[in-house]
Amino acid sequence: MRIVLVGPPGAGKGTQAAFLAKNLSIPHISTGDLFRANISQGTELGKQAKAYMDAGNLVPDEVTIGMAKDRMEQPDAVNGFLLDGFPRNVAQAEALDAMLVGEGMKLDAVLDLEVEEDEVVKRIAGRRICRNDSAHVFHVTYAPPKSEGVCDVCGGELYQRDDDSEGTVRKRLEVYHTQTEPIIDYYRAQGLVVTISALGKVDEVTGRAMEALRGEKAA
Repeated sequence: MRIVLVGPPGAGKGTQAAFLAKNLSIPHISTGDLFRANISQGTELGKQAKAYMDAGNLVPDEVTIGMAKDRMEQPDAVNGFLLDGFPRNVAQAEALDAMLVGEGMKLDAVLDLEVEEDEVVKRIAGRRICRNDSAHVFHVTYAPPKSEGVCDVCGGELYQRDDDSEGTVRKRLEVYHTQTEPIIDYYRAQGLVVTISALGKVDEVTGRAMEALRGEKAA
């Protein structure tokens, strides 16, 4: 299957993408991984992206599209892929369509993870990270530490990252609504969008997604 995964920040896209890709035996292709791989390997696209990023500028669509195209042409993606973070806007969605048509392929589904904005803010703004080891992550509501402000693992101080503040989260949501959400309507016009609730335990959401995607495949 060839799938695009969409949803607001905090919807759990990265977590769900990993589980879904494993269940469907297709590669999980995320823009974050693409950028890191191209930059670390010193590819031409990676050098271009790094130059923009180092200057504090957004990486142009054509660079992101080029990275995605290169990755989707790898042998492990011949029978399908799950795209996470790409396309990020309608221009990228149009480029993806053209890319696939040129190869005689098409998308099978666009999986839309739906979650209320207040829940997104609650999920992200409630995160607390250990200053000693950023791998130790807690949540004031969903996974609180035994002692407030203290890491259960090493006793380090827990803090809220600037990126996780409510103000920053709401700004990220504005960007999502303005730039990325329009691709849902774009794909809905093609009959590709499958919307599921992203609320509940991780395995519950994965089960919901697999059931919806099986329905699309059967159709």
